[in-house]
Amino acid sequence: MLWSSFAATAGNPPPLGCPCLHTYANKGKTTTNTYRIKERAAGLLHDTFPDGFLWAVGSAAYQTEGGWRQHGKGASIWDTFTHQSWAATPGPSSSDSPPPPPSSPSPPPATGDVASDSYNNVFRDTEGLRELGVTHYRFSISWARVLPDGSAGVPNREGLRYYRRLLERLRELGVQPVVTLYHWDLPQRLQDVYGGWASRALADHFRDYAELCFRHFGGQVKYWITMDNPYVVAWHGYATGRLAPGVRGSSRLGYLVAHNLILAHAKVWHLYNTSFRPTQGGQVSIALSSHWINPRRMTDDNIKQCQKSLDFVLGWFAKPIFIDGDYPESMKSNLSSLLPDFTESEKMFIKGTADFFALSFGPTLSFQLLDPYMKFRQLESPSLRQLLSWIDLEYNHPQIFIVENGWFVSGTTKRDDAKYMYYLKKFTMETLKAIRLDGVSVIGYTAWSLLDGFEWHRGYDIRRGLFYVDFLSRDKKLLPKSSALFYQKLIQSNGFPPLPENQPLQGTFPCGFAWGVVDHYMQVDTTLSQFTDPNVYLWDVHHSKRLIKVDGLVARKRKSYCVDFSTIRPQIALLREMHVSHYHFSLDWALILPLGNQSQVNRTILHFYRCMVGELVRANITPVVALWQPAPPHHGLPPALARQGAWENPHTALAFAEYAGLCFEELGHRVKFWITVSEPNTRNMTYRSGHHLLKAHALAWRLYDEKFRHSQKGKISIALQADWIEPACPFSQKDKEVAERVLQFDIGWLAEPIFGSGDYPGVMRDWLSQRSNFLLPYFTEDEKRLIRGSFDFLAVSHYTTILVDWEKEDPLKYNDYLAVQEMTDITWLNSPGQVAVVPWGLRKVLSWLRARYGDLPVYITANGIDDDPHQEQDQLRVYYVQNYLNEALKASVLDGVNLCGYFAYSFTDRSAPNFGFYRYAVNQFEPKPSMKHYRKIIDNNGFLDSDALGRFCPEEYTVCAECSLPHSRKSLLAFIAFLFFVLIISLSLIFYYSKKGRRNYK
Repeated sequence: MLWSSFAATAGNPPPLGCPCLHTYANKGKTTTNTYRIKERAAGLLHDTFPDGFLWAVGSAAYQTEGGWRQHGKGASIWDTFTHQSWAATPGPSSSDSPPPPPSSPSPPPATGDVASDSYNNVFRDTEGLRELGVTHYRFSISWARVLPDGSAGVPNREGLRYYRRLLERLRELGVQPVVTLYHWDLPQRLQDVYGGWASRALADHFRDYAELCFRHFGGQVKYWITMDNPYVVAWHGYATGRLAPGVRGSSRLGYLVAHNLILAHAKVWHLYNTSFRPTQGGQVSIALSSHWINPRRMTDDNIKQCQKSLDFVLGWFAKPIFIDGDYPESMKSNLSSLLPDFTESEKMFIKGTADFFALSFGPTLSFQLLDPYMKFRQLESPSLRQLLSWIDLEYNHPQIFIVENGWFVSGTTKRDDAKYMYYLKKFTMETLKAIRLDGVSVIGYTAWSLLDGFEWHRGYDIRRGLFYVDFLSRDKKLLPKSSALFYQKLIQSNGFPPLPENQPLQGTFPCGFAWGVVDHYMQVDTTLSQFTDPNVYLWDVHHSKRLIKVDGLVARKRKSYCVDFSTIRPQIALLREMHVSHYHFSLDWALILPLGNQSQVNRTILHFYRCMVGELVRANITPVVALWQPAPPHHGLPPALARQGAWENPHTALAFAEYAGLCFEELGHRVKFWITVSEPNTRNMTYRSGHHLLKAHALAWRLYDEKFRHSQKGKISIALQADWIEPACPFSQKDKEVAERVLQFDIGWLAEPIFGSGDYPGVMRDWLSQRSNFLLPYFTEDEKRLIRGSFDFLAVSHYTTILVDWEKEDPLKYNDYLAVQEMTDITWLNSPGQVAVVPWGLRKVLSWLRARYGDLPVYITANGIDDDPHQEQDQLRVYYVQNYLNEALKASVLDGVNLCGYFAYSFTDRSAPNFGFYRYAVNQFEPKPSMKHYRKIIDNNGFLDSDALGRFCPEEYTVCAECSLPHSRKSLLAFIAFLFFVLIISLSLIFYYSKKGRRNYK
């Protein structure tokens, strides 16, 4: 089940970015103007990657190797850059062996001198590869380790021996190498003598170095990367100076360096193509990094700026290599003389010098090192799927090998790297969608990186490894993180194959299942119809043509009837249109008892509620009535009680019991389904308030049980808010403990005293006592007996699922009180209100409740989502209702949960804007498509195959003594009787006078 928690999730694919960029609009095979909600909403595509897909992980020499002076290695520009930047920090020993750990641990200096010490731990690193089960390993060769001065000559034998040993170990494991020749660590001598990549002479040195590598290692290497991310090398190495060699030159120098890098790459490609490919049979490319960009507004100008942004970063290098040997037109027209020119022969030399498209995509460029100057005021987005489709169309459908992708976590995060793990899930899922849905030829994926290391300009402030490294330890053992376990499972499954728990279940709910809708804050409108107006009017036929009220003249006031309330009948008609059997709404305590006690009772409001429940019963719709629902203002309490401390005041519990008794007396003969307290939010409640709230509920329940149940024969309970809490890292025992702690504080706080032991959960008391917090009150034995068992059923409202982690990653979402980090899976679908749509969370919380409180009758008394009010086809709500109800069916059929009813939230937009099944505008209600979809499920009593006849349940009608015709139509019957009486008298008189007239005639 650990893996299934990943495989069962749902999320939202990224929105279209720049429609002009050859995006989906130009690919009729993948996208249309209207697309299915299933494809749009399901963030997890249940499918596998193609056979032979390359699963890789990567690292870079300077980030992980260490051993900066071991065995004759020369200095690189990164050695110099970090030592100069941290000259004030005591550095490690310059001996040939790693320095001993300090006597008192302190953070390592921000250099790669030791880093992860991969140079001395080949077996350790390759064991990590074996654990992951990857097919390919991308690593880089340190130029200065094999050629200490950077130039051709006598190579460093120890350096060559290290890489041969690594390649041999990979061969033993069956892991194919993907070797990068240059990953930013230029030998310092080449920088000192030539000015680094600012000189064209470096292309020849790079060619010589590449030839050495091809000769020594080419027999075992089938994938070569000439250089990594030339954009960063050119722009931040030689223009901004943010990275090594730290040259703060002009933008002209940055463009010149890029020019030389492209030529150097082309030389190496041609070298391999002519001299080594015939015998070695490998492929060569260059790793290009990119961001993705969305228009700030969908205007032609902003869309063109998006195109320009990609041209200035990715197209800068990709167009010369993959298209025509020259720079993008947008660069040439905007940069004028700053951009060097290629000669015609150079264009032909550069064009086509890549055997596949090696793509690097991740935080280093897109969110840390992308120059704002190159965004052109548009918005970045981590949308890998869109970028892949753009590359596919822009560069003539190349084979794409993602050679670097991942995210990062804080440097203090240890092994439960949930944030990284969910980004990894997002990116691999987007890759799968690009392949299966968009037809992009992606041949491989490389998670970055194998292990924690030196993160360039971020030093050790962040971590990007799948394996944790304790940089202060001597042996630097690799410990798998949650992301490593996730990636391992992903590779084993070759993607996200369909699992039984992910498949929709066909079947029906039990007969008698309660199908309902919720209107927590029902609009109480006591406006009377026009027929109750006692005034007398005359029709002004000559002048105004209107009715004129006659002053001082009124008709005799008649008795009021329920039909006089103009709003009740339309609501009943809408409910009947939905085909629901139950309607759940809350009474307004403050309206009924303005002073909080029975010294002032609003009889008009009570009469309205009596009429409402009476009309519901007549329509064969069961009213489900909540006595109190938290609401602004005053928390839904009478103002007098709110001013006196609300639920902090123990008197409020007694006032609630008095109010409940009034409601039972006035409404109980029609209401058979009561909720004492609906959805109290424990996260906004003090322990003292919760204590009194529990007693208030119990007092109301005992009052009904002892005084009203026998005659009214209803059921009563409390409705708890029960969102599911999922361990962010399902492989982490600590995260499981955190999730259980939050569940007990969120749900168990109120559930355990009522449905369990009669006292608060032990987890709460233990946690608070550890923190020396003794604010949680104690119940007396009498109070425990009062509260325990005060229920007839278990009612829960459920809306979403929250992930929790014990590692502190985002201070803004970290709960110090419970020591828990809240987060979300970025592949999940989110509503406009940023509520995560996680259908399987409902099934999990129902199973959790059953495991703790037994086989109780369960009602889901509220479940719903907000949607975009401008979406005519409210597809999100359709998707939500369909999938949450299907998970409820699984809980009922597969898990044995005694589920008795489901209430969708909410009835109309009038009381719950954006949540309703009916739109409300200009005093009219319009059904949304989601209402019709919910009605279809109700009519089928669940989910049936199109060919299935299903199990039909006999309709049950509520027998109500007052609902029979004599009771429900007294006025009508009286009127008919009067007419009949008048008719008899009239006929008698006619008969009498006609007979008398005949006698007189005679």
